[in-house]
Amino acid sequence: MSDRHATTRAEHIRKLAELIKGVDIAMLTTRKADGSLVSRPLGTQEVEFDGDLWFATGADSEKVAEIQADPRVNAAYASKGSNSYVSVAGTATIVRDRAKIDELWSPAMKIFFPGGKDDPNLVLIRVRAESAEYWDGPGSIFGKALYLLVAGVTGEAGSLSDQATIDLKPHRDAAA
Repeated sequence: MSDRHATTRAEHIRKLAELIKGVDIAMLTTRKADGSLVSRPLGTQEVEFDGDLWFATGADSEKVAEIQADPRVNAAYASKGSNSYVSVAGTATIVRDRAKIDELWSPAMKIFFPGGKDDPNLVLIRVRAESAEYWDGPGSIFGKALYLLVAGVTGEAGSLSDQATIDLKPHRDAAA
């Protein structure tokens, strides 16, 4: 991997971590057996985003079967308060590692897993991010008003906002 790409990838991961921090619920999209898409709200486990997203779910859920059949997923985050929106595409795997479950366990999860962190139905979904797109606009009332004013005057809707599509896949140097 080139140093340039490593730096860029690390910067992108930091930006995404900043945008999704505090957004507890993501809409996770999987593909059903008939090819149709289905999205469900899932709580993102509180862990520093390093390119992987983590979710807890039941091993007997339809989404687990869908991920095993087609691991391509998308997780979407929306924060109306900060006016930021993130869409992360990646590959999901089902993780049954009890040590990782123990690491990510939170008391709030007991609502869904009354048997606690040792509940045999509790598994994790790990989404390895491959690409993302984000929209980050002004978050304060003043910022939003200024955004609308500048956009109205300049005719450029994106003049005070930040939008990017980023590639998060590790790359190898062409010379390697």
